[in-house]
Amino acid sequence: MSTIKLSIVTPTGEIFNDDVKSLTLPGKEGEFGVLEGHASLVSSLTVGVIVIEKTDSSTEAIAINWGYVNVSESAVDVLVDGAVSLNPSDSSTTAANIETAKELVNSVQDSNVSMAAVNAKISSFA
Repeated sequence: MSTIKLSIVTPTGEIFNDDVKSLTLPGKEGEFGVLEGHASLVSSLTVGVIVIEKTDSSTEAIAINWGYVNVSESAVDVLVDGAVSLNPSDSSTTAANIETAKELVNSVQDSNVSMAAVNAKISSFA
């Protein structure tokens, strides 16, 4: 199985570090996917949702406000200013995390991003 190492770091510390099958990132020019063997690139990220397909084929989602990504053929390093997991291990915190994620993305004033689309994507993880 082809995997790629993913690391997501915020100013308060690392929030994700594992091998994954694929991921989708909210780039400034639109969403883009990354698989093992992807061409190297550095890109800025905008407000949106990182969708991660784990090695067990489950999906994890993390809402971000903005950041940067460094992609190589075998690893992806994501540095973000703020992030909220939309798949908490405790289901009783799901609604709270979704509200926190909506507050995080609504705090960004980026005219190039459809906030309605981002909020709809966050709500789909409820």
